[in-house]
Amino acid sequence: MNWPATRKWCEPIWVVRTPAGGRHAAPRMRALVGLAVVLALVAGCTRGGGTRSAPAPSTTVDSTLAAQVPAPIRSARMVIVATDPIYQPSEFLAPDKALAGFDVDLFNAVAGKLALKTEWKTADFDDIIPGVAAGRYHLGVSSFTIRPDREEQVTMVSYFAAGTQWAARPGVAIDPDDACGKRVAVQSSTLQVNDLATRSAACTAAGKPAIQADEYLKQADLATAVSSGKDDALIADSPVSGYAVKQPGGTLTLVGRLYQAVRYGYVLPRDETDFGQALARALRQLMVEGTYAAILDKWGVSAGAISDPAVNPVVPSASASASPGP
Repeated sequence: MNWPATRKWCEPIWVVRTPAGGRHAAPRMRALVGLAVVLALVAGCTRGGGTRSAPAPSTTVDSTLAAQVPAPIRSARMVIVATDPIYQPSEFLAPDKALAGFDVDLFNAVAGKLALKTEWKTADFDDIIPGVAAGRYHLGVSSFTIRPDREEQVTMVSYFAAGTQWAARPGVAIDPDDACGKRVAVQSSTLQVNDLATRSAACTAAGKPAIQADEYLKQADLATAVSSGKDDALIADSPVSGYAVKQPGGTLTLVGRLYQAVRYGYVLPRDETDFGQALARALRQLMVEGTYAAILDKWGVSAGAISDPAVNPVVPSASASASPGP
């Protein structure tokens, strides 16, 4: 594997995302509807044209695992990680342009276990897997769903489970399995829209009132609509719902269970399974130490915790999707 050389200048990087480019799991799509979103990542640029991120949580180095890191990375004590920072709370740009999110915090901690620092590179979501396969990046960390078609191209290490999750105001009586007659906020062009349509059809078939689906362009609009009382509940990808609940003020709470869960995975070159095993073992150590749980709790995504990180786990072929979603 010809690993990327670390560049020594700072350059602006433009990230362009088009509508219907999802990040959550097959077969769902998370869409950025309307005009393409263009992020100019000039401020906060560090060596190599990357973005600043929070330091890794304090953790002890495991020298045995560090020895399993590929020699070029081990010698540089730096791992180059590609991400598309437009998916809050997984990976996004904070107001000061620093890279933030639970993906960022967690992988920084994993790297710390391996005696590595992280250099984060911004890239379009669809370019990350080809970039890792071609050796432009050491890894990809961007809420990638583990799918068979991806495991044919790269090695993937599971670290989190995401699904669909409802949320509502505290004290509001709503059952996701019987939401007939309720007003529910949902982001346009996501497969949660289809989820609501199916549930609503079941309501009317049973002679009950239909579900009123209120569609919004932005994720943040869902929480606002529910907090204000306009809508009774929201339905979204579980990290999005969990993060909305975590915001100050205590205006929302999770409702029902997480369902249709799939695994997120780190992306490595296809031949780096040993490196993948080191990452999986580092994750397990962080779980034992409590660091893993603390990071997920910080971002309100504890419902997605797993206990069995694995290299190239077997996943159902139904998880594969021809959509541009992750």
